[in-house]
Amino acid sequence: MSMTVEREAIARRLIKGSVKRSYAPVVDLDWDSPPKPDHYFLPPTVLSLVGTDIWAGLSEEQRIEVSRQELANILSVGIWFENLLNRTLLARLMTADPAAASTHYALTEMGDECRHMVMFGRAIEWSGARPFRMRLDERLGMALLPYALRGSLLWVAALVGEEIFDALQREMLDHPQLQPLVSRLMQVHVAEEARHIGFARDGIMRRKPTRSRWETFVASNGHAVAGVLFRRLFTNPAMYRRAGLDGRAAARAARANPHFHEVQIRGFASLASFLEEAGLMSRASRYGWRRGGFLP
Repeated sequence: MSMTVEREAIARRLIKGSVKRSYAPVVDLDWDSPPKPDHYFLPPTVLSLVGTDIWAGLSEEQRIEVSRQELANILSVGIWFENLLNRTLLARLMTADPAAASTHYALTEMGDECRHMVMFGRAIEWSGARPFRMRLDERLGMALLPYALRGSLLWVAALVGEEIFDALQREMLDHPQLQPLVSRLMQVHVAEEARHIGFARDGIMRRKPTRSRWETFVASNGHAVAGVLFRRLFTNPAMYRRAGLDGRAAARAARANPHFHEVQIRGFASLASFLEEAGLMSRASRYGWRRGGFLP
């Protein structure tokens, strides 16, 4: 069976899976139920300041507020990346076979991502927080990236934007201190992202035997800056300021926090192993992810 035929077969299977198990977050989540005052918006086990002197000096109410702002920040980042993926896939479809199952699954995945962006936006509103906006340089980068993401690099970028979040969500969605609506949001996202991750991983491994040296070079080095970028996004000073803290001091504390580094390493572990297996983790990429705190 040829690579194209196998890829189409996988796309058809994923489409069937989407028909059997997809969600409509607007009606599948209980948006009318207010946040519980004694529950966290992200579990303390993954919050960036846990274990620092700053965290030790906070009241329980302040800690919950930090979790609210960290949730709003991470959901805002998720919206940016899902928007980027959709625009990249849509650009590729201009030259794709409109009758191919892989095209139909790409459209199905885009539909999932659109619903996820609505779900994330509604969750920010429901939490009582406000979304975080991209800086000008970030907006320019997001506008240009769809033109640069091709071949294996596209699927690597998709995994970088999906797997780290997915791994951490699986770890915390059943936490007893987590807001029930946030737990449900994570259940929905994990179920649908599993298909997206499988499709991206398959795309990378099927290209491995035939990709050129140039494609391998670009794909293995193109994500070198992602670790440093994610560290900055995950420790956004603005979210600490909104929680009533000194934003710069809190960001410095979070970035130097061994506990938070452990969280980052756990989130990246599965993807790091896969990229090594696929031959797409270069020396530069390892350095970038280690510099960002995602590799030991």
